[in-house]
Amino acid sequence: MRSNASPRPIRILAFVLALPLLSGCAIDKGTALATKFEKDWAGTSDIAEVRVNGYNILPFGGKAIGVLVFDDGTSAERVTARAGDLREYLARNGSITGRITADGVTVTVDPDERRTREILDLWRSLTTDDRVVDGDIESWTSKSVHHWRSKVTTVDSTAAMAVFDDMVGNTGPHRLPSDLTSVEVVTRAGANPAITVRSDADGRLPTEAIAAYEAVRAEYPVVGATMHTTSVRIVVAGTADLEDIRELARRAAPGLGADAISVTARGGA
Repeated sequence: MRSNASPRPIRILAFVLALPLLSGCAIDKGTALATKFEKDWAGTSDIAEVRVNGYNILPFGGKAIGVLVFDDGTSAERVTARAGDLREYLARNGSITGRITADGVTVTVDPDERRTREILDLWRSLTTDDRVVDGDIESWTSKSVHHWRSKVTTVDSTAAMAVFDDMVGNTGPHRLPSDLTSVEVVTRAGANPAITVRSDADGRLPTEAIAAYEAVRAEYPVVGATMHTTSVRIVVAGTADLEDIRELARRAAPGLGADAISVTARGGA
């Protein structure tokens, strides 16, 4: 007897067997983007190294970050020109974030020409500042809002406070991109005092924390401090009266509140 069975089960089986091939491409989109970036920029003059990371986002998404590390001694003009090439590349290739590292400072290049010009101006000013050891300017997204943030390392605490003031005040050599809000400046490893001073993502400044730090530093040997918009932590050397120092800090920063002010001695209190 001749069978009238439909070949449908065979077609379904073939489709199921093909799924791993299709899903493999989708799952590895971030990896594929990273491979593309590395291949496209390999062998480019002035570039010592191409670093890539791919991020596969299930089921069909993915993104990649590529960093062009410049040869030591590459002129600012050559870096700027190559960053322009990268900007055009990013405008043609979505889902890829492009960055450059030159003279110790890493920055994210933006497809927007004006923003990239501002970022490169900041890169140039930081790399020509003897107070600056290294830096990083990058973009990030929070609650669908696009932000820029920077972190700069300086030679000592005096330089850290001066560079921070230059950046957030836009009165010195370091002019921030128009939408860069978060600025963090730290001292290099081994610096004494070792400090960190940081503004918030919305641009709010740690004014009171800085006031508390400066008040204590004027009268006591400070070996470390961390200044944020909502808190300050100060470490002093020796066996000074910590309660007196806390009171000094509180008077200088009444808006922070007692619980937001920490004063300890080296080795604890």
